[in-house]
Amino acid sequence: MLRFVLMGSAAAVAAATAGSAQPGPAAPRAAMAPAAPAATAAPFDAKAAVAEVRRVLAAHYVLPEMRPKLDAALAKALAEGRYDVDDPRLLAERINADLAAAGHDRHTNFRYAPEQAARTASRPPQADDAPPTADEIRRAQRRNHGLVALKLLPGNVRYMDTDGFVWAGPTTAAAYDNAMRFLAGGDAVIIDLRHNGGGSPDAVQYLVSHFVAPDTPLMTFYMGANPAEKVTALKTLPAGRLVGKPLYVLTSGRTASAAEEFAGHVGGYRIGELIGEKTAGAGFRNEFFAVPEGFLLSVSVGRAVLASTGKDWEGVGIAPTTAVPVDRALDVARLHAMQRLAATAAPEDKRDLEAMAAAISAQLDPVATALPLDAYAGRFGDRTLRVEGGRLTYQRADGPKLPLVATGPNAFAFEEEPTARLEFTAAGGATTGFDLVRGDGTRQAIARTG
Repeated sequence: MLRFVLMGSAAAVAAATAGSAQPGPAAPRAAMAPAAPAATAAPFDAKAAVAEVRRVLAAHYVLPEMRPKLDAALAKALAEGRYDVDDPRLLAERINADLAAAGHDRHTNFRYAPEQAARTASRPPQADDAPPTADEIRRAQRRNHGLVALKLLPGNVRYMDTDGFVWAGPTTAAAYDNAMRFLAGGDAVIIDLRHNGGGSPDAVQYLVSHFVAPDTPLMTFYMGANPAEKVTALKTLPAGRLVGKPLYVLTSGRTASAAEEFAGHVGGYRIGELIGEKTAGAGFRNEFFAVPEGFLLSVSVGRAVLASTGKDWEGVGIAPTTAVPVDRALDVARLHAMQRLAATAAPEDKRDLEAMAAAISAQLDPVATALPLDAYAGRFGDRTLRVEGGRLTYQRADGPKLPLVATGPNAFAFEEEPTARLEFTAAGGATTGFDLVRGDGTRQAIARTG
């Protein structure tokens, strides 16, 4: 289910800091489901399974020059008796390991998956442009087309988390249209691909078209003996375009396949900043083949080349613009967005944006306080400050506990609404009170009472 979430509770902070005493993120099916557990072992023909794998690779593998190397690895293992096993799961494990060692291709793998193999074997051939089936539409809708969350971040930065590039035709397009309208209302956009393992190039085309001009060259697909297929940005989009809006894309080593394509467009055309870690390097397009005895073979059958760079990303991945650990990527993107927006903001907005940037920066690189953290805890009228889990929190009466982040030697900002802050006064190694500075700039002096 799509979640529209307000990250941070500005309303809670406002209530807690008010003057009143009242308390207040036809596509290749690149991600396979876990293999079904094997039933009681039954006799099976391992040699027939290996022979079929070799046949499929010889006929369909994307790089003709690699086919003899893959075949030689399987032939050698077969001759040495490596595949003389009684457990189909063990056979799959060994063949998969040999393919990986010979080809280093994340899209080419072998699994024991009887149910999936049966579905694949019974599925009639479909053209790449065939409309989605009713079952594909149903499954896409249950995943909300890979759109996991939309969030409003402080500073009117709009965030979208997507865990897969699902495509089910017009129903997916409509879901993206709604998401794009939400993102369009922001002053900057963050798209999170850190957990996106790929999916449909059609979904990538639809999403990236919002950030580039119509007919911008995007990709050339080379699929077997088929003529090269050139893909460009869509001419018209129901939600309009977001060209020029500050864009930040979060990546990780789990960002793969079609998700890497999107990152490649962003980096190649410099339409945004890639923040995080290098992507997986899974650039080939795959297809599934059923192999006798309940096996499923995924084979790279196509190659995609970015128009912006003239290169693919197989085995090398897409490098980030700003390399940071995955768990810091979102905060770094928020910081960069605040700094960019503050640089051109009107005076009435500049102060708030700079305050937000300072708070985010302090979270990334903690600021040393003048006194031990415990010295800031205590009772201040109907306000209570506590140290919990190594952090200072602020609570007014029975209201919510609001985390604080140190932004100066004796200053703390509200993490969820950093335009409001506490500036402490101290004497003799102890705090005597603080000035509550609200987002509108007004101040209230509050003395320590306990």
